[in-house]
Amino acid sequence: MSEAVLEPTGTQGVVNDFARDKQVFGVPWGKAMMWIFLLSDTFIFSCFLVGYMSVRLATTDPWPIPSEVFALSFGGEPIPLILIAIMTFILITSSGTMAMAVNMGYRKDRKKTFWLMVATALLGASFVGMQAFEWTKLIVEEGVRPWGNPMGAAQFGSSFFMITGFHGMHVSAGVIYLLIVANRVRNGFYERRGGNYEIVEIAGLYWHFVDLVWVFIFAFFYLW
Repeated sequence: MSEAVLEPTGTQGVVNDFARDKQVFGVPWGKAMMWIFLLSDTFIFSCFLVGYMSVRLATTDPWPIPSEVFALSFGGEPIPLILIAIMTFILITSSGTMAMAVNMGYRKDRKKTFWLMVATALLGASFVGMQAFEWTKLIVEEGVRPWGNPMGAAQFGSSFFMITGFHGMHVSAGVIYLLIVANRVRNGFYERRGGNYEIVEIAGLYWHFVDLVWVFIFAFFYLW
């Protein structure tokens, strides 16, 4: 009869457990780290939005009406929030293409995964381009600054540039991230490492988070 192997206890047991690189609940480290990063980002965006609502409720100066500030004219009457509506549609569409890319990744369809990720990155780049146009219009034509605003409450400019700028930075980083992963999918990098396309899902988690945050920004900043 073979003798039972006794696991070391105490400090040595802890050292042995960590040395074995054990996974908690079967979640890969890459995905776990992405969830932790997204959780920390959730706290930051929540603080920004709560701060924005507090400032807006506390200010005694009139707050600019978003439907008028973000209206665009195409030769006729200004259309309220038309650019913001297009930006929102583009970002939501990019969530769909990203979800399909994850699906194709797990099917190990390298070509479709690559093109769907490229399409997602292009949609994200279009969103950032429209945001740059929006910023240019407010700064150059309307005279809005982080420290002042000719249309009403001075806090409007600082809140707008802080929240949309931080989100736009996330989208820009996401576009670069997606293109890097897509290029590795295209050249077979992940297949040479065992054919695991889990990184596509991890990239998808980040992208869906960015899209979800925009829904809250759209609701609290542009519709309220």
